[in-house]
Amino acid sequence: MARAIKLHPMDNVVVAIDFVEKGETVSYKGGSTKAFEDIPVGHKIAIKRIRIGEAVVKYGEIIGIASSEIEVGMHVHIHNVISLRFRRRDE
Repeated sequence: MARAIKLHPMDNVVVAIDFVEKGETVSYKGGSTKAFEDIPVGHKIAIKRIRIGEAVVKYGEIIGIASSEIEVGMHVHIHNVISLRFRRRDE
């Protein structure tokens, strides 16, 4: 069983601390989920369904917006999230 960390109670993603293989169960404090695909160490895994246009929440903060449907257990990264990391506050 792979492990992940949930950084804040409001997060809808967890961070993999082990390499996760497709179909493997990933455990984190407060729950577990089955990986939809391979997920590298340090990358995010959805623990809730995130619809197009909805916020991706990590650290209890919005870090991006889903650019495609993200199902529970999917890899959450630049291929399905528009990052808000470098946007100016006045945009």
